[in-house]
Amino acid sequence: MKIIIAGGGKIGHSVAAILADEGHDVTVIDHDAELIAQLSNTLDVICVEGSAANADTLREAGAAEADLLLAATQTDEVNMVCGISARHLGAKHVIARIRDPEYLSQKTFLREALGLDLIVNPDYECAKEIARILRFPSAVRVDTFSKGSVEIVEHRVAEGSVLDGLQLKDLGAALGVKVLVSVVERGGDALIPNGVFALRAGDRLNITGTVQELRRFFAAVGQLRKPVRQVMIVGGSRAAVYLTRMLQESGMSVTVVEKDRERCDRLCDLLKDAHIVCGDATRSDVLQEDGLSSADAFVALTGEDGDNIVTAMYARQCAVGKIVVKVNREHFSELLEGAGLDSIVSPKDLVAEQLARYVRAMSNSAGSSMETLYRLADGKIEALEFCVGEHAACVGKPLRELKLRPNTLIAAVIRGGKCLLPDGNTVILPGDHAIVVSAAGKLKNLDDIVL
Repeated sequence: MKIIIAGGGKIGHSVAAILADEGHDVTVIDHDAELIAQLSNTLDVICVEGSAANADTLREAGAAEADLLLAATQTDEVNMVCGISARHLGAKHVIARIRDPEYLSQKTFLREALGLDLIVNPDYECAKEIARILRFPSAVRVDTFSKGSVEIVEHRVAEGSVLDGLQLKDLGAALGVKVLVSVVERGGDALIPNGVFALRAGDRLNITGTVQELRRFFAAVGQLRKPVRQVMIVGGSRAAVYLTRMLQESGMSVTVVEKDRERCDRLCDLLKDAHIVCGDATRSDVLQEDGLSSADAFVALTGEDGDNIVTAMYARQCAVGKIVVKVNREHFSELLEGAGLDSIVSPKDLVAEQLARYVRAMSNSAGSSMETLYRLADGKIEALEFCVGEHAACVGKPLRELKLRPNTLIAAVIRGGKCLLPDGNTVILPGDHAIVVSAAGKLKNLDDIVL
């Protein structure tokens, strides 16, 4: 597939890396010569130097023959102009990154007026991800499928845990729960385990189940945390505004700490029921005076990775129950995990995941349609949700009779809104939703799971 990415910044780079690895013909446009040189040296992509709002640059990049153009520059208006121009030049699908809430309040109108197939917003996606984590604070990460019928949550096996040394085939009987360990990260490797696989302390698990069964799992291993009621957010960004509104809708009380006075005044207008504090969150006295000790959760959401890391580490020192950190640089994730801070969110990765899902769905067969895609285990594994079509290759046979692709697992089947954890006797039917876990980039549609 021929894909053009306008804008080679954090999001453009991340999306280009994923799509190039999947074998697509990727071209990146950017006006920054130094950035273009860097992209050319590190990724297997074509690079074009120039303005994404210029029709001649788009023609040079091949917009007339493009299957998809993603406008992901730093400026909403440039992205909109780029999208309109690309559509007129002949690009089949056009996606634009638009961040301004004023524009997003007219999302449907903009899509129709500008001819956009999809609008992506990193700040909103970041807020959604954090809200999911705070609603289920026992988990490091929460991925939701089929409108909440099933979730995959991430959990680290602690020293002395009842899970240490337990074989997976014995997990259900030992804990009295119905969950499935879909992925295990150990020593830098991501594994899709079988029943005789024995867990160890330090393993990072991706566990599939319903919300009720997952709560029972965390209770059984002594890791069930109390619900979050009070949240402190550091940084008054757009993502903080979206997140505050989501949390307030869930009944949580929110304090936002922002050091810029003008921004604080704006936040007071946007967030009527939140507690807005004007102060420097890198100072411990500011955090303590404004309620850190009584917070159930702490979210570091400034635009500076360094400030986010420092404040999150202080919150951990103060024994805040749940801590979520936004970072953009990948090497900081390893530092945070080493410090015991596991819930890490990266907006660029979330948008890259969203775009990978869209591109993959464009090539679905008639036998299935992809509805959800999450990248697990630092991008090594994918969890995909397919709506099963009548002619899908997996329909009508017990799973034990299907010859599945190696390192592929059917983690759950949703039928009539209910989650089934499959075994060898399970038969997939048309209309089911199948949750499949596989090595990243291997599955374009549901038929790919069968050899």
